[in-house]
Amino acid sequence: MSLSIGIVGLPNVGKSTLFKALTKKQVDIANFPFTTIEPNVAVVAVPDEKLDKLNEILKPEKITPATIEFIDIAGLVKNAHLGKGLGNKFLAKIREADILVEVVRSFRDENVAHIEGSVNPQRDIKIIEEELKEADINKPTVYLFNSDTRIFMIEEKPVSIDEIIKFCYYTLDLITFYTIKGGKETRATKIKRDTNILDAAEKIHSDFREKFIKAEIIDVDDLINAGSWQKAREKGLVRTEGKEYIVKEGDLVEFKI
Repeated sequence: MSLSIGIVGLPNVGKSTLFKALTKKQVDIANFPFTTIEPNVAVVAVPDEKLDKLNEILKPEKITPATIEFIDIAGLVKNAHLGKGLGNKFLAKIREADILVEVVRSFRDENVAHIEGSVNPQRDIKIIEEELKEADINKPTVYLFNSDTRIFMIEEKPVSIDEIIKFCYYTLDLITFYTIKGGKETRATKIKRDTNILDAAEKIHSDFREKFIKAEIIDVDDLINAGSWQKAREKGLVRTEGKEYIVKEGDLVEFKI
């Protein structure tokens, strides 16, 4: 499942600041050179305390977190839909995103020019709303305010980078389930809420859907509390589910094929 979050806003509002903070949490190499036309892209690991605790118990050779893609799109300006400031190019990139994070400038700094001449968050939000509307773009938007203390805020609440990633993840209605591969790899996989077990199986391997027989499932918190899969089984915490099962947040699944 390829889902992406587009970072948008006027120029000089803090989009690159946010993106640089996000790239410290990227996985593999997925940060492409920035130009004024092409966006930066980063595949970011979703912070996951359950995965961390699971790995403390299992100590696998490889850990694969769930990931999500952030796209840093160059600043939009008023009348971008008419092509101003290469607006049509940037709006096309925004269409590729599943959700938008709009960085809104609320900080005042005479050394950082504001393209509209003054700091006015509500006006800036309106400008971006109008440009998206004119371009017929209608996506969920998370408003992230860049404050005077240069701390990002959502709905007047200070948030760290981990919280921003999680907020976007759940706004997309995603959940995480876990698998263990031969005791050597612990993997977190993202799926849409209310996903059937067969669709989830296909996320792990294309053959799993067709060859699926059943699944043994335990809530990852129960496994963590039990200390091992064997102890959890002895306590009756591992259950068997069939093809109609709907995967839940925090399920650890062993597919039987």
